This record gives sequence, structure tokens and C-alpha cells, in this order.
Amino acid sequence: MSTLQHHTEGHGPALSPFARLDRMFDEWMRTMPMRRAFGPAWEPQGEDVISVDEYRDGDTQVIRAELPGIDPDRDVQLTVQDGALRIHAERTVESDTEDKGYVRHELRYGTFSRVLPLADGAAEADIRASYKDGILEIRVPVPQRPAAQEPTTIPITKD
Repeated sequence: MSTLQHHTEGHGPALSPFARLDRMFDEWMRTMPMRRAFGPAWEPQGEDVISVDEYRDGDTQVIRAELPGIDPDRDVQLTVQDGALRIHAERTVESDTEDKGYVRHELRYGTFSRVLPLADGAAEADIRASYKDGILEIRVPVPQRPAAQEPTTIPITKD
């Protein structure tokens, strides 16, 4: 049995009606100023969330944040407070783009942020960050946990 795929003029395979509705809904939601009303409380409303990968590399917590098209010296601020790392970035629209006559204008500009919990006992002074090819990589050494101790029995007195 063969499968037919309908192609739209120069735009690849046609989407199913449900996929088209899903895509239209996503595009509509991207235009809403408060589109993450049900998101985590620690994410500032009205800002776009930075996409990240987070994993362990031995004794290091690695956070890789997707931040293409920014100058890390000028446009990114990393802060640590109350056991959480905050990544804050801003991408501004170039002033010479206003008279280009865009057909589609989908690149994201504005303020982006993300707040991520750090491992217990992480030392702020040991956190390192680097930026290459649009990826901000943050490396946080994770302290070793003390070896498990035998439980201590607490005597109970009677009054």
C-alpha cells in the first residue's frame, strides 16, 4: 500500500487539519503578551523563557542555554540568589530593519530569562560561564555529600 502526501506550493507536505489548528494556536499564543499566565511563579511574566539543557557531568551541574544573536558581554546577566541561578538576556531590534518590508518577522527580540535551582551547597564563587556559537554554558561544581552516618538514637525521658 502506498502513502500519498499532498504538497502545497513550495511549502512541503500539507498539514492535517488538527496540526494546522495546533500550529495556528501556537502562533496566536506567541502574540499574546501574557502567554505564560499558568507558568512557574518564579518566571517573570511578559518575558520569554530561555530554552536550556541541564545535565550532570561527573561532579558538575551543566546548564546550556540557547541565546543566539546576542553579545554576552553586553546583553546577558547571570545572578545567583537564594540557591537559584537567574539568566537574563536582551536582544534588541536593529534600527535599520524598520523599512525592510517584511513578509514574515519571526525572530524573537526583547527580554528573555530563566531561573534554575542550583544543587544544595553550590558555591557561587566556583560557577563558570562561557559563550560559543549562540550557546551559553554554565558549569556549577556540585559539592560531595557526606557519607551516610548511622542513625543516632535519642533517649526519651518520662515525666
